[in-house]
Parts: sequence; C-alpha cells; structure tokens
Amino acid sequence: MTQYLLSVPHDSSEEPTMESMDPAELEAALAATGAIIEELQSTGAFVFAGGLMPPSTAVTVDNTGGSLSTVAGPFVEAPEYLGGFWVIDVADEATALDWAARASKALGGRIEVRAFQVPPEG
Repeated sequence: MTQYLLSVPHDSSEEPTMESMDPAELEAALAATGAIIEELQSTGAFVFAGGLMPPSTAVTVDNTGGSLSTVAGPFVEAPEYLGGFWVIDVADEATALDWAARASKALGGRIEVRAFQVPPEG
C-alpha cells in the first residue's frame, strides 16, 4: 500500500476561512467533505485529513544560521495555496486518482494527487 496526499488548492487572492464563508456554502462543503471521509473510512483507505488556515496566517521559521528568525507570512508567494488535504493509503496510483475524481466532483474543484516518498530499502 502507498500513501497519497490529495490536496485542495485555493486561489491566493481569496483566502477563504470557515468563518468568512457563506453559511450555506460552508454547510455544503463540510457535508461533501464529510461524505468523502466516511467513504474513505469505510474502505480502510482514510489516514487523516485537515483544512489549513490561509497563507497570510503563516509564520516562517528559519533556524539554519547563527540566529533564529521568525517572519510573519508564507515562505513562498504563489497564485494558489494548499487549503486542505486528505492522506489516504491505497494499493496504487489508479485508486488514488479515483478517490481524487470523487473528491473533485463532490467539492466542485480541482484535487492534486501526490504519492509520499518511501525510503529505499537498504
């Protein structure tokens, strides 16, 4: 089995949060997300999921030099950002793509699929 990240991109110019969303839209999004999670759980593919706050709330920490630096804001400026995700554990990429297609349909948006790296056996 391989773990995959199914990520939900958001437009950086919008930065939606649950507090700022229209209540009806939020209810629909939570219901759609909950249905996907329930289905993943029923098949044993669900590992965990989460929704992230927008990049404007990020703090970038750099402790690689002589002193600790913390900077308000994201490390990278981009037109889109990771808004939420599921981690699933499935047999192959085709199965991960099938789950992404279901999630995309349910949420009405794009889903990116990426496998987690596995260290070589040695």
